[in-house]
Amino acid sequence: MMGLEQLTLLEPVDKKLVRQTVIRELKNYRALKVKLVNNKERAEEGIVRLFPVLRKEYNLAELKVKQIERALNHAIDFIERKIIELKYLDPYKINDFNIIIELGIKKGRYYEKKKTELFRLANALEII
Repeated sequence: MMGLEQLTLLEPVDKKLVRQTVIRELKNYRALKVKLVNNKERAEEGIVRLFPVLRKEYNLAELKVKQIERALNHAIDFIERKIIELKYLDPYKINDFNIIIELGIKKGRYYEKKKTELFRLANALEII
């Protein structure tokens, strides 16, 4: 008999670090999508490079974009996705108050969704 102690299979994680990591990946996702379009455009024109390359990078952009899109489409609900789109994927800085107004949801629900959506994405992307 285990008493009051409960076994857990999950290690504790630094919640702040998880949020920061997911947000950074979401912001990089916008740039990766542009990179893919630029690569396709150059390939169609038969051009390998237009700009100097300062670092060697394996071509993971396409795979990252696919996996982030899959996570956005399947790991979170509609409201959570809209929050992410407005908060992190929109090129304009939109504050929480304006997102709450635009989505027509209560402040408490917004902050709960905002907190859980990032952890769902972190799980889907195997960050945690």
